[in-house]
Amino acid sequence: MEHRHLGRCGLKISEIAYGNWITHGSQVEEEAARACVAAALDEGITTFDTADVYAGTRAEEVLGRALHGVRRESLEIFTKAYWPVAPGANDRGLSRKHLMESAHNSLRRLRTDYIDLYQAHRYDHETPLEETLRAFDDLVRQGKVLYVGVSEWRAEEIAAALRIAAEMGFDRIVSNQPQYSMLWRVIEAEVLPLCEKEGLGQIVFSPMAQGVLTGKYRPGAAPPPGSRATDAGGSRFIRGYLTEDILTRVQRLRPLADQAGLTLAQLAIAWTLQSPAISAAIVGATRPDQVRANVKASGVRLDPAVMTGIDEVLGPVIFTDPAATASPRTRS
Repeated sequence: MEHRHLGRCGLKISEIAYGNWITHGSQVEEEAARACVAAALDEGITTFDTADVYAGTRAEEVLGRALHGVRRESLEIFTKAYWPVAPGANDRGLSRKHLMESAHNSLRRLRTDYIDLYQAHRYDHETPLEETLRAFDDLVRQGKVLYVGVSEWRAEEIAAALRIAAEMGFDRIVSNQPQYSMLWRVIEAEVLPLCEKEGLGQIVFSPMAQGVLTGKYRPGAAPPPGSRATDAGGSRFIRGYLTEDILTRVQRLRPLADQAGLTLAQLAIAWTLQSPAISAAIVGATRPDQVRANVKASGVRLDPAVMTGIDEVLGPVIFTDPAATASPRTRS
């Protein structure tokens, strides 16, 4: 497993991170979740990403139990706050009250004294950005959080946060967690250029486009039983990819994957990591063998001809609408 700096900060993270959105606490039983975490550790993954909202806080609890007893200094544990976790008026958003309480609750559920990277899960239009950044800064100064970042923020929102932090002397954000894959390249227009200039790392989620880029969804065929497309918790996120055109084009990637000596899933993950602006790609799993297969994308350098071939196959179906990013319906 190779490691990369998280942007220009000093923290190094495994370039393939393990994420437990949907799976832990909902899609798989705890025994299977622990087996997947154990496989990730065995394969050299040191970075684990979760959020308080995943499985209604249960995902953090499962991850905390799975990592309990592992040398804390060898791990990078990331979590997030923003989405509602309870019915109260202040049980959501990026207010000082919610962030402070959410951080403390996440520390308890994760069974740790500090969070390596604490992320604003979305932008909060109802809370002054200064308030959010001051709360983040206080958590850092208290030693409960080491670094702060954001997830699915627009370029102008990230720029505003960096400007305010500089003006007020706050700890600046070091990362963004956006959706990014061969099929979803929204961040390339504005977010990536800004973050490269400012030194923010990208921790990308859904590098396999909700599993579509694994090739298991075939044109003209029903989704495989037990797949995300048949799961009530995940089907709404994958629906837009399940068109005949997209599924046909994905199958046309197989010769390119064969040329690179990779599976389609490994090709998809490796593709995101070709850019030095990407610090890590998050992968999830319901079985340990999936983890072991996915980590083989670490360290892969794709031939330029393969990269060009991918663009030629997928070009017409790549999503590039900047207005689609940071959708409130997207929760990873």
